[in-house]
Amino acid sequence: MASDTKKRRAGGRAGNRDRRSGELFKQMPWRVPVNRDKPVEPLDESGVQAIHDGAMWVLEEIGIEFLNDEALDLYRQAGCTVEGQNVKMGRDWVMEMLATAPDSFTLTPRNLDRKITIGGKYMTFGNVSSPPNYYDLEIGKKVPGNRAQCANLLKLTQHFNCIHFAGGYPVEPVDIHASIRHLDVLYDKLTLTDKVMHAYSLGKERVEDVMEMVKIAGGLSEEDFQATPRMYTNINSTSPLKHDFPMIDGCLRLVRRGQAVVVTPFTLAGAMAPVTMSGAVTLSIAEALSVIALFQYVAPGSACGIGTFTSNVDMKTGAPAFGTPEYMRATQMTGQMARFYGLPLRSSGVCAANVPDGQAMWETSNSLWAAVQSGTNMVYHAAGWLEGGLIASPEKFIMDCEVLQMIQRYMEPEVTATRPEDIALDAIREVGSNGHYFGIQHTQDRYEDAFYSPFVSDWQNFEAFQLNGGIWTAERAHHLFKQIIDQFEAPALDEGRREALEAFVARRKEEGGAPTDF
Repeated sequence: MASDTKKRRAGGRAGNRDRRSGELFKQMPWRVPVNRDKPVEPLDESGVQAIHDGAMWVLEEIGIEFLNDEALDLYRQAGCTVEGQNVKMGRDWVMEMLATAPDSFTLTPRNLDRKITIGGKYMTFGNVSSPPNYYDLEIGKKVPGNRAQCANLLKLTQHFNCIHFAGGYPVEPVDIHASIRHLDVLYDKLTLTDKVMHAYSLGKERVEDVMEMVKIAGGLSEEDFQATPRMYTNINSTSPLKHDFPMIDGCLRLVRRGQAVVVTPFTLAGAMAPVTMSGAVTLSIAEALSVIALFQYVAPGSACGIGTFTSNVDMKTGAPAFGTPEYMRATQMTGQMARFYGLPLRSSGVCAANVPDGQAMWETSNSLWAAVQSGTNMVYHAAGWLEGGLIASPEKFIMDCEVLQMIQRYMEPEVTATRPEDIALDAIREVGSNGHYFGIQHTQDRYEDAFYSPFVSDWQNFEAFQLNGGIWTAERAHHLFKQIIDQFEAPALDEGRREALEAFVARRKEEGGAPTDF
């Protein structure tokens, strides 16, 4: 834990500059990055075909278990083979259904300026979602999440322009009973942020309550709501080869009302999937396509994305590992398969580290750059994830946002512009072989915006670093976290809509919220 003196000094030279300018720090403007790089494709054409054939064979010969009776009835209606809870489906039918899925779609939140496109070369980032525990430097230990911590992470979600959508709960507020948790957290999300919303597919009541709250916050009629996706859900399969009841139920409710669905099998090679990465990816593709085909059968043209969460386990302990070489290759391979099927891709910014340290950042950076290399369109858990998804951390959130901003800067076209003023032949002539470029007009005209400017990285030399208190990166991030929360202002929301949200939450609480198992 930083000393009080260190906390007062945190931020150093950059922090002083931003306080003088009236800003905490200068962040990059809101924009949806365009990934201009060609994707890394580790598979040749025969490799793509082999994984496709393997996934189709799994669907035809082994089948997928569905614990949802409505889904079983729909597969029967579609002509698939249903035996008990096992469904086998022919590749021709699967590919016919996939042909109706769009290769991109938009998500439109209550703030129309925060609309995002999922697909093509666009790349979007979301906050950490669903950890049950929380850690920050002030507490100094892992603790169960609560509503206040969840709200603070939502404030970071809103504050940072490099975060494009509000995923699931950034930390699970276990101090709120599960029957009404979704009501309180969605109220917080809709009032503390104006970015794209998410619903957990965990039962009829939760999904339909969230849809209604999104409508209220956006001032939408049912016709407006269904006209274009206003929100989304992300579901996981129960690997290997199984889909449960509530997630399929929630997705069916959403696609029937025009909302978006992302299907992300959670396949850990060596545990829930074959130990080979090609085998794990094949299993993942089969699990995902089985339900994307179903959703297209029910609502042709509905907005669907395919997700990858294929990594490996530590074979010594069985613990999940993330940001590994195998994780990176699996992400790239799934990117190839997503393009083969014409589907937008979701991946993640993840790590196995327990605290916001060097391991956390190299593993997360590996996973984020794998997202870039794979052509990912939607990056889940891009900021704040620790301990394989069991911990959310505000310091890690801010450190990750530094990396996200660097990725965004890397993608901007001006970095590689080749206009005459960028080639700079006159400047090269002026300086020649004996001068320097610091003082010439070409540099003076451009120096403020020529390069990426960090907000948490420290580019001082070691002596200056020591003179400014020797503040390590996580401590600087903690200081920024406190400042952001202290100065946070919620985005504008029409007072009538706020009151309507409050009334809806109160009514649903009186009705008991959503049923639980306890």
